[in-house]
Amino acid sequence: MNSFDFEEERIKQEITRLCAKRVFLQMPEGLKPEAPRLAKIVEKAGALPIVSADPCYGACDLATAEAESLDVDLIIHFGHAKLLKHEKIPTLYIEARAILTVEAAVIAAVPLLSGYSRIGLATTVQHVQAIDTVREILVRAGKTLEVGDTTRLPYPGQVVGCDFGNVKSIAKDVDAFLFIGGGKFHALGIALATSKPTIIADPYGGLAYSVYEEAKKIIKQRYASIAEASHAKTFGVLISLKPGQKHLEQALAVKETIEKMEKNVCLFAVREILPDVLAEFPTVDAFVNTACPRISLDEAAKFNKPVLTVQEFRVVSGESSWENMLKNGLFEN
Repeated sequence: MNSFDFEEERIKQEITRLCAKRVFLQMPEGLKPEAPRLAKIVEKAGALPIVSADPCYGACDLATAEAESLDVDLIIHFGHAKLLKHEKIPTLYIEARAILTVEAAVIAAVPLLSGYSRIGLATTVQHVQAIDTVREILVRAGKTLEVGDTTRLPYPGQVVGCDFGNVKSIAKDVDAFLFIGGGKFHALGIALATSKPTIIADPYGGLAYSVYEEAKKIIKQRYASIAEASHAKTFGVLISLKPGQKHLEQALAVKETIEKMEKNVCLFAVREILPDVLAEFPTVDAFVNTACPRISLDEAAKFNKPVLTVQEFRVVSGESSWENMLKNGLFEN
């Protein structure tokens, strides 16, 4: 039995509506096991399915260039809500809402929230439909609930890997956050963005646990990376080639600041920021990442040189301070 709703009828209808003959399927790692079955659905609808085997990190990582090179008529992007305002190729977003219940995991989280009365709720697009259920359970447990809604993301309470605006908007009003979803990735982002205790209620395992101590370890690692980068003589500024992560103007502004610091600097265009890729440039002492900040924060131990977020670079350049950065959260650029 599937754990997610893949909206199969909607897929067929869109293929028919567009008279699509060639369809490109893109999905994150957790959904890839479903790819052959979903490809068969596309094929039965009268189109040629081509599945992207490359990693997919979010709706910011839409495989437009790959789809263009294959001359496809439709991209079906699974697991994320629409993020880009415009797509070069018609794109159908299948959010893959979870169809399992969250009650057991939320009930397991209640004891971990015993020291907090005001709770902020957050989740991914897979579980936004469960927020009202979570609210009812926690209200019965005597908690006051807040759900952020900045309108930057499609749904109240939603977070994505690099946008925690919804939780930041209510951080001052809550004592802790409860994240509904599997894995630590998004919950760690909440803790780093808000400096608040963060509990995970994992409906896939029916369990709950805290990521706050792990987030504090990451903060210490970031301090060490900033300290090391402050001694760099040559910087590399990374420009993402992914459509939702390309910030060329920001990269140019960083380059200008580095030149004012009388340091050497080189711009690098890159699709996948990986340790092996950056290791090809041994004369660069530190990198500034203008793509997804999670690459810097979550993968630090894998790189042999500091890979700073733009905000962290502002500490190195003197435009900001470590204390101010922590106050704003690690995702404020």
